[in-house]
Amino acid sequence: MSLWSVLSSPVWGAGSVLLILVLLLRLSVQIWHKFYIWDLQHCSTDLTGKTAVVTGANSGIGKAVSQELARRGARVILACRSRERGQQALAEIQAASKSSRLLLGEVDLSSMASIRCFAQRLLQECPEIHLLVNNAAVCGFPATLTPEGLDLTFATNYTGPFLLTNLLQGALQRAGSARVVNVSSFRQSHGYIDEDHLVGAGRPLAFNQNYDCSKLLLASFTGKLAQRLQGTGVTVNSVDPGVVYTKIMKHFSWSYRILFWLLSFFFKWKHGVLTTGPPGTSPTPKLLKSY
Repeated sequence: MSLWSVLSSPVWGAGSVLLILVLLLRLSVQIWHKFYIWDLQHCSTDLTGKTAVVTGANSGIGKAVSQELARRGARVILACRSRERGQQALAEIQAASKSSRLLLGEVDLSSMASIRCFAQRLLQECPEIHLLVNNAAVCGFPATLTPEGLDLTFATNYTGPFLLTNLLQGALQRAGSARVVNVSSFRQSHGYIDEDHLVGAGRPLAFNQNYDCSKLLLASFTGKLAQRLQGTGVTVNSVDPGVVYTKIMKHFSWSYRILFWLLSFFFKWKHGVLTTGPPGTSPTPKLLKSY
């Protein structure tokens, strides 16, 4: 069989068209990234002398945010559940940012006792905090109760950030001008509020709807806290990183992971700290803006 007859076969023809379409899509996305995604290099904010706390800082968006804050001179506390993974992330961020102002804090956001211990140690080291990024979250877990009787997903994604923010509120106010940034999700629009879910009760939830509902609760908390702290010097923001492939997907089924892996060729996890809007409308300056 000649090469031409192989290339002209219906199967090869359809495959060629699909390959060309994928390559064109990839090229279009690269051009879009180059000309339309706001670049952090355009923001010249210096954060020397500021203290930032980032939860879930050992990978994905939390790691990227921590690295950028460190690069700008901030003292960054990496709040991580695993000491081993946290130490590895600290070394990598240190090498990339050339910063020595990094500290590792061990905390499990699903454990209220762990959060209280972490906050107590943190406040002894950092009486003033200029930025708190509530980034840590879990996704894809079935209904699971923690030893404290809380649903694991709701505890990590909502109750934990709620408690940590309130415990650090005094340090945020002492800073004079500070920010709380809660990482939200477009999935919150698929959730609803039923506080019985916090303890594993309430209306039955479909697969991963516990994540949707927990993010909706976090968004509600963000709005109410922003109103309550008006005039205190502490502003509260919510930032949606969009669809990016990070380790939060590790508990999904293989089919979901493959889908997001394919998307990762077009949307990198580092883009989670950016926005698709033009300069001036990006939420990122809210995180990096001078205090």
